[in-house]
Amino acid sequence: MLGNAFISIDPKTKNLIRVTSVWHIVLAAVALILGIATAAGSVLLELRGVLRIVLIVICIFTAAASGWAVYELWGFRRRGRTISLVVNYLGFILFFVLSLHFLQVFIDIDKLGETFGRGLIALVGVVIGYLISAFGDRFEGKPELSQQYSKVGKWVALISFFVFLLLVGIIPAIATLISRMANPFIFSLVLMTAVFGFFIWTIWREPSAAALKANNAHKEALDGFLFLSPNLLGFLLFFAGPLLFSLYVSFTDWDAFGNKNWVGLQNYAKIFNLNVQPMDSPDMVVTEVLDTTVYDELTRVKLLGKNFMIGAQDKLFWISLRNTLLFGLLAVPLSVIPALLLSNVLNSKIPGMKFFRAVYFLPSIAATVGVSLIWQWLYNAAVGNINYFITVAVNFFNSTFGLALVDPQIRWLSDTKTALIAIVIMAAWQTMGYNTVLFLAGLQNIPKELYEAAVVDGAGTFRKFWNITVPLLAPTTFFVITTSIIQALQMFEQVFVMTNPPGGPNNSTLTVVLYLYQNGFQRFKQGYASATAWVLFLVIFGVTLFQFQRQRNSEAYDI
Repeated sequence: MLGNAFISIDPKTKNLIRVTSVWHIVLAAVALILGIATAAGSVLLELRGVLRIVLIVICIFTAAASGWAVYELWGFRRRGRTISLVVNYLGFILFFVLSLHFLQVFIDIDKLGETFGRGLIALVGVVIGYLISAFGDRFEGKPELSQQYSKVGKWVALISFFVFLLLVGIIPAIATLISRMANPFIFSLVLMTAVFGFFIWTIWREPSAAALKANNAHKEALDGFLFLSPNLLGFLLFFAGPLLFSLYVSFTDWDAFGNKNWVGLQNYAKIFNLNVQPMDSPDMVVTEVLDTTVYDELTRVKLLGKNFMIGAQDKLFWISLRNTLLFGLLAVPLSVIPALLLSNVLNSKIPGMKFFRAVYFLPSIAATVGVSLIWQWLYNAAVGNINYFITVAVNFFNSTFGLALVDPQIRWLSDTKTALIAIVIMAAWQTMGYNTVLFLAGLQNIPKELYEAAVVDGAGTFRKFWNITVPLLAPTTFFVITTSIIQALQMFEQVFVMTNPPGGPNNSTLTVVLYLYQNGFQRFKQGYASATAWVLFLVIFGVTLFQFQRQRNSEAYDI
């Protein structure tokens, strides 16, 4: 069977596939040796903790995938092409990035800023070349003249770009890179990058694809994954990887400085450890009810005529969770309901609506820190504009109508009763414009014929809104509410910037994200902070799952 497969393959392609198979055998053997040495704690590989585990996993994956690739390639099966391309592509990316790092290419690019100004004049030539090529498109009836303009423009742009490279010092930079290649380690990295690239080419080329029975669907799928690979690798390295690492850290007492011990569920037990004790009278001292060496008083409740005191081992977590949930309950309606009403107004054909759409959307794209600082000044109790206008209004009503209103002089961010409300108002104002744009997009997808038919049937404005707009906007509303809830439960920047100290006064604005930040990066309790983050994840996941279930049930009911 193997001999029959070789008959229809040209010798060059056959030899390249054989060489690729041998390469995977070598790769599998090296990966196995490296993995065993790492697991055994070889002197040459003194790795500890997560790095050691990651290297062992990479070695196991490489060895298993390379062995599988050898089996499939030897049988000239399409699956072998896929596995070989994946292994060699990942190897190429790994060694390519390592080569750039040790060649100090990233540092050299950063230094480009010092010489970039020298080549700005040459970049003008690149723009001129592009304009010459674009000007040639005007001569559609004269293809020869159009091609001449295009050719001249490309040459002008190419020469100008070459001059730009010379002016910014590309030749000395290349000479420096070549000199660094004299280092055997760096040379080995570059060589391995080239080797992996070569074997990608041997399998990717069209004759090899035909020999391995790759059809058009297989080729298109590989092309698609190739284009998705930068985003996919970025997701795995910078999101999924740290996410799993944080899960591991949550079971330790890591302090971010190398001291790390496995503590199991101890962090989670501390978070959820509550103690409910009955009280003989509602004004009992906490030391008479709770063991204050373990628990702090969280709250007092009266249930069925009896008084109880609830203690928590980590009181601040429950306070931050309460503030976070309260913030979500207040901020989400304030950012969604006005956005829904405003989008209906902006959807009307009134002059200047495009301008107002842009104005309402601007707060959403403004920097959160800058917006928070502006609102912090507006909320200032002494010189803030909000209190100033309240004072003006109180004086106006008192002088005009003879009232005896008292100027409240609200201390917005320094009073425990108003601090959280102040941040809710600011956050709702900032996100309302974004939600308005989403609702506006949903409104424009509703057929106008439905409103015309409703008018014929005698429906008024409210009936059209309640019976047509609201039901047909259900998918958009679901998306807006879900994203608003997730954003609200992750509140951090506004509280961190606007309150002093962050989370004050008296922890009235302390949120879960701010609390885990304080634990992880101020108190250096990375393990406990990671556990807190996963608890917040479970809360957000539960709320989102509840929203999905409600949306699914409503759709089933409508059907």
